[in-house]
Amino acid sequence: MRRLPRSFFARPGTEVAPELLNKVLVAPDVRGRIVEVEAYMGADDPGSHAHRGPTPRTEVMFGRAGHLYVYFTYGMHWCVNIVCGEVGVASAVLLRAVTPLGGLDVMRARRPKVRRDVDLCSGPAKLAAAFGLDGAHDGIDGVRNGAGVRIIDDGTPPPERPANGVRVGLTHGADIPWRWAVPGVADVSRPRP
Repeated sequence: MRRLPRSFFARPGTEVAPELLNKVLVAPDVRGRIVEVEAYMGADDPGSHAHRGPTPRTEVMFGRAGHLYVYFTYGMHWCVNIVCGEVGVASAVLLRAVTPLGGLDVMRARRPKVRRDVDLCSGPAKLAAAFGLDGAHDGIDGVRNGAGVRIIDDGTPPPERPANGVRVGLTHGADIPWRWAVPGVADVSRPRP
């Protein structure tokens, strides 16, 4: 297994997103295969938090590729993105779902109401909770193993023809097909792309 280099992320999120499929997200005591992602493209994307420029919340999106952008949504959930592209140009990929590979007992303890393992990480807020990721992880360097969080390549290639569809839960930019998933995987969030 090899850690993905910063150069992998230093491209637009729309290029990085489908190539993140089947990579492995690792955090302390847990790991899972990335099976669903969404790209966000800053100023050119009305669905992006960074559409109107940098704010204290979105500053990390304008920073160095490979860092995590973790935000709080709906007053109750954390969501995890990996920053992409060039410094000064906001671009990120939301990690929407993973298939658990290790640390199932830890994930179950963090999400005690979940009855089926397939539901542990089948959505961005579920993933963040199962992996123990929250605002304390905003801005950490996922390339340099910040706080034990990183994305690795275990040799499993992305699907040749990933499922593709529109993004979920947006008011603006909802018609842009920048969501990708591994076809036929049960852990993908609803609705399926």
